[in-house]
Amino acid sequence: MAVFQLERTVPLPPDDAWRRLTRWSRHGDVVPLTRVTVLTPPPTREGTVFVARSGLGPLSFDDPMEVTAWQPPTADAPGRCRLEKRGRVVLGRARIEVRPRPDGRTHVLWHEELSVRFVPSFLDPLLAATARSVFGRAADRLLRTP
Repeated sequence: MAVFQLERTVPLPPDDAWRRLTRWSRHGDVVPLTRVTVLTPPPTREGTVFVARSGLGPLSFDDPMEVTAWQPPTADAPGRCRLEKRGRVVLGRARIEVRPRPDGRTHVLWHEELSVRFVPSFLDPLLAATARSVFGRAADRLLRTP
């Protein structure tokens, strides 16, 4: 399993960073060759299901995910979200956390454990590095865009 973590400090309040990172349909706007469809009615909560469809034509695959923990940030607590990836190609879990900093900015943590079927485990370091790069660019774009 490939494991990676991203950390960012952004000049946003926690609720704004949270909203930008957890509006799932926006992920399709920032991840190349990906479209995201939310299958459950809003608002997001535990049990929300969405699918990221990635690729081109016949080389596309679905990456269904379910929100298994949902705690938006409050004045007293950080925001925490857990996702389970339950596809035939991509499996694993992700955790997103936003927490206020004393300087008024927000600390963002994105931790992911990722497994891609048919990719042998000796390639996990390459998969982790590639995913860290792709997800890092996506997180940066999501956090920059209202």
